[in-house]
Amino acid sequence: MIKVPILCASLFLASGSAYAQAPAAPLPGGPLPGVAPAPPAAPAPKPWTELSSQQQQLLQSYQGRWNSLPPNRQQALARGSERWLSMTPQQRSSAQQRFSQWRAMPPEQRQLLRQRFQQFKSLPPEQQQRVREQFRRFRQMPPERRLELRRQWRRLSPEQRRSFVPRPEPRRIPH
Repeated sequence: MIKVPILCASLFLASGSAYAQAPAAPLPGGPLPGVAPAPPAAPAPKPWTELSSQQQQLLQSYQGRWNSLPPNRQQALARGSERWLSMTPQQRSSAQQRFSQWRAMPPEQRQLLRQRFQQFKSLPPEQQQRVREQFRRFRQMPPERRLELRRQWRRLSPEQRRSFVPRPEPRRIPH
């Protein structure tokens, strides 16, 4: 039996940047002069009846208010439930642990992590891959070595820290 509060929380985390909208593709030859770009299309509502029976079971705490949820929230929950259903038991357990850690954080720390995630997502794919690889190597280090590296990091000045953090380069759109 799946615990609904933990499940819903995990769905929230699993949906990731569900509220972030992908930017519209640029028009060939650039935007039309004097014409404002159209606002991004709002997502369509996701009717409760279009959810699978497994999704409905997972999201049963939302059933009574599903129609009053914003469409982007409905879509995020639907995607999160699909992802949850595709996870192995080990992945589900890991997601539940991460959510417990998230809930224990003060709001300021959560906001900082959201900002860092957005910074990461703004990096070019090559830099994202480099950061992932560095993080993977860090996680494979013995705990004592990771602790020492954290201590060294804290002793660095803000300028020294910035030299270690990749900054996103402006993306250029070919004309």
